[in-house]
Amino acid sequence: MGWSKRLGRTRPVQEGLGLVLARYLDLVRVTNRFVHEPADIYGGVEPLTPFIGAMWHGHHFMVPFLRRPQDRVASLVSRSGDGEFNAVALRHLGVRAIRGSGARGRDPRAKGGAPALRAMLRTLADGENVFLTADVPKIARRCGEGIVTLARISGRPIVPVAVATSRHMDFDSWDRASIGLPFGRGAMVVGNPITVPRDAGPDGTEVARLGVERELNRVNARACELVGRTDPGARQPAQMERASERRVPA
Repeated sequence: MGWSKRLGRTRPVQEGLGLVLARYLDLVRVTNRFVHEPADIYGGVEPLTPFIGAMWHGHHFMVPFLRRPQDRVASLVSRSGDGEFNAVALRHLGVRAIRGSGARGRDPRAKGGAPALRAMLRTLADGENVFLTADVPKIARRCGEGIVTLARISGRPIVPVAVATSRHMDFDSWDRASIGLPFGRGAMVVGNPITVPRDAGPDGTEVARLGVERELNRVNARACELVGRTDPGARQPAQMERASERRVPA
């Protein structure tokens, strides 16, 4: 590891980067004119509290815009170096971080998946909403079973969400990441809740997984449509998986 990477992973630098990201996102939020769909998005989700907020990876930067000052929200954040300053940014935005992620064929203990699942279950039981990316690690726009398992065990509904702005910067990354720019128009879209029965077997789990995937694609496309842009992550599933596999070492 080079000196620049080691420096970038030090606590002071991570704290600084996280603060800069949080303040930048604050600027994006206050300088964009946002519309909501449905118009009463909070009235629709409040009866579902605590719920599991689902989002696509790479389109997660602006989802904290949905949080109101009175809302108690936690978010799953990976244990990676990038995850560290993201966790700092979330703290400054009023969102508590739960550290861990899926392993996709690797040792799940290294990723902290099992402790994170237990922490999310405790969080939901305490009445706090939990947000997490639904993608399989390194395969964009393919919902994994993790979020469905959390919903099945907790008994709480999954609520797909998306936030988009007319002015934006897109990245050529595996997750087709996108972040808003100031001084434009924005849209916050909340999808239809998806429940997973506690006794759901493999077939029921797959039905729920596909339901989350479809609804997340729909709300992301709708948010982009409302601000007059195309969804940068809207590619066919087979294309997305092939592109993701090329970036994952064998």
